[in-house]
Amino acid sequence: MKKIIVAPLNWGLGHATRCIPIIQGLLDNGYEPIIASDGVALELLKKEFPKVVSFELPSYDIQYAQKGKNFKWKMLAQLPKIISTVKKERRKINKILDAYNFDGIISDNRLGVYSKEVPCVFITHQLNVLTGNTSWITTKLHAKYIKKFNECWVPDVENGQNLSGKLGHPTEMIKNVKYIGPLSRLCKKPMPIKYDLMVLLSGPEPQRTILEKKIIDELKDYPKKVVFIKGIVEKIQTKETIGAITYYNFMNSSELETTFNESNHILCRSGYTTVMDLAKLNKKAFFIPTPGQYEQEYLAKKFDKEGIIPTSKQEKFKIEKLNKIDFYKGFTNYSKKITWKELFDLF
Repeated sequence: MKKIIVAPLNWGLGHATRCIPIIQGLLDNGYEPIIASDGVALELLKKEFPKVVSFELPSYDIQYAQKGKNFKWKMLAQLPKIISTVKKERRKINKILDAYNFDGIISDNRLGVYSKEVPCVFITHQLNVLTGNTSWITTKLHAKYIKKFNECWVPDVENGQNLSGKLGHPTEMIKNVKYIGPLSRLCKKPMPIKYDLMVLLSGPEPQRTILEKKIIDELKDYPKKVVFIKGIVEKIQTKETIGAITYYNFMNSSELETTFNESNHILCRSGYTTVMDLAKLNKKAFFIPTPGQYEQEYLAKKFDKEGIIPTSKQEKFKIEKLNKIDFYKGFTNYSKKITWKELFDLF
């Protein structure tokens, strides 16, 4: 049985959650997946796959700016730390490979998790890395790392109506790119609607907490039933009901799938993994992009302009803006059947 390392970046929960169908695909096709990550991403995957062996990798420990306008400069200030972590994870992964004889690597945005000894895959939806007037250099740097891998899997379709827009469809294409179709761990199921609104939070601090406090304040006089998932992965799941709002610290995939299907509308960030989930479930939603995060701001504007999902800046969000959802068409089916067997033939 071939052993394949699956290593998602610990930056919010999106990289980890979109690796869930990949890990399941490996299991279903006779491979032995090994999880390698850190922080909440590692904790989440250990909860989803308690029997799968896992390793801890060095942490990037990315901190977001308190104000959106400072986002880019805060990230640039952390570049030396990021580069140092890439080198550390490269050393760590080579030690693991030497000790355990793995047959391949699937890295979701972990730049240092590759080896010349085995076939390696890089997963990203950002072939264009948007950073304002520095996008050209961040895109070139990203491409330089991508070329070190045998293949780059983009979780989107290549032609026609797509989800990633210019993020995943650059004018200058990298040779090792393969479009595999959107990745989602969730399935659409016919269920009676239980909640008018599902609030789903994720992402690095302090922005996750800032948005949580703002939405809770806005929901004070909201008359309808709400389920509020904070996106804080802890050892034990907590549940608390205050008035018409039921709060969870986190949910596993099965619980999240049920809750999505039981909810009329979704209020969330515009991260790409969330976009893929909403598209798979054909849901209507409202986006609040993380302030200063160019990728999320681009996706929110793209879907607003296309009449699919309305959006608001975090500081300008008011609960009344949710009324706009009904005037947008929501996501239709963007799904494409992923041929796991063909993809895994690389190993």
